Amino acid sequence: MADMTEQARARAAEGDKGASETPGTRKAQTVRRGGGDPGGRGRTTIADGVVEKIAGLAARDVVGVHAMGSGLSRTFGAVRDRVPGGSKSVTRGVKAEVGEVQAALDLEIVVEYGVSIADVARDVRENVITAVERMTGLEVVEVNIAVSDVKLPEEEDEEPEPRIQ
Repeated sequence: MADMTEQARARAAEGDKGASETPGTRKAQTVRRGGGDPGGRGRTTIADGVVEKIAGLAARDVVGVHAMGSGLSRTFGAVRDRVPGGSKSVTRGVKAEVGEVQAALDLEIVVEYGVSIADVARDVRENVITAVERMTGLEVVEVNIAVSDVKLPEEEDEEPEPRIQ
């Protein structure tokens, strides 16, 4: 028993928190596994399509944006939307490149006649950057906007895009 007490004292002197100086008793040992913040263990990857959906919805929310995508992609999209089981593509007109910590986006939009294209582009850029960075934590390094068409008042809608304002 004297040997056990000497060993316990030696461990306590070395700073081992698992042993007590009182013979016959032992303090509960706290074992810390993994170390660090649990949120920092492992990796999170975000697919390009996720960022494209977020950006597409954010761009459509801007007043003055009539539609997304080129005329050809909107035509194919309108046909696909009418097919039973088909769904409206929120990623139409959006292309994203996503890295580990950054994202870059290209958007193609159709603006309504009479609005300031520069103002709409600025508002789209701000809305997209805010939404993507808030939801993904990625840094958006650029948002390139191509205005492919202007929706004139007398033109019929190829596809009505309901917007809640």
